[in-house]
Amino acid sequence: MCAKVLATHPRPRDDARVTRRHPEPTLSPHELVSAYAQGAFPMAHPETGRVDYFICDPRAVFEVASWVAPGRLARTVRSGRFSVRFNTAFEAVLAGCATDRSAENRSWIGDRIQAAYRELHGLGIAHSVEAWADDRLAGGLYGVALGGVFFGESMFTVREPWARDASKVAFAGLMARLRTRGFVLVDSQYANPHVLALGAAEIPLSDYRTRLDAAITMPVGID
Repeated sequence: MCAKVLATHPRPRDDARVTRRHPEPTLSPHELVSAYAQGAFPMAHPETGRVDYFICDPRAVFEVASWVAPGRLARTVRSGRFSVRFNTAFEAVLAGCATDRSAENRSWIGDRIQAAYRELHGLGIAHSVEAWADDRLAGGLYGVALGGVFFGESMFTVREPWARDASKVAFAGLMARLRTRGFVLVDSQYANPHVLALGAAEIPLSDYRTRLDAAITMPVGID
């Protein structure tokens, strides 16, 4: 049976700056890593499929060392409803995140982006974090780890009562793993109600880039 899914698709703020290239970016691993290191991230236009790099000011981030799960999420984590796994279902998480949320809110994760992140995953750069209810994938997220920074890309939750808050539990599991591994920052790109409710804060782009430059060279890993 095919379950309906609810995907969280970040969309650029009105003040997001886009760097347009002609022809389009190659999305090679080298280019993507270079873009992240400069504070840029790719998105595809849901209608045309064209990919461009975006840079947001201010930038939404999570502080790994001080992050605390909000009350209801903390209770859900403690309940043991879900187990959190890493990199066991990257393709399924990517597919869930790429599902259109509605006719008005279509996914920015086009075919080229999916192919690029599959390649990054094969290189050990892109990662999935999954929330499982027994043997059922309830939700998850994926992103890129470079140095002491995790760049969160998207998250999804299966739209079924048994899966409620699954992606948030996956996020809590990610934050716990990052803290033990010595990461310092999670980049959420730009603020929206979803990430703000999880505890994201906005900082100026200049501050973000200063912190990024320092953190990206840290000798830490997510595994």
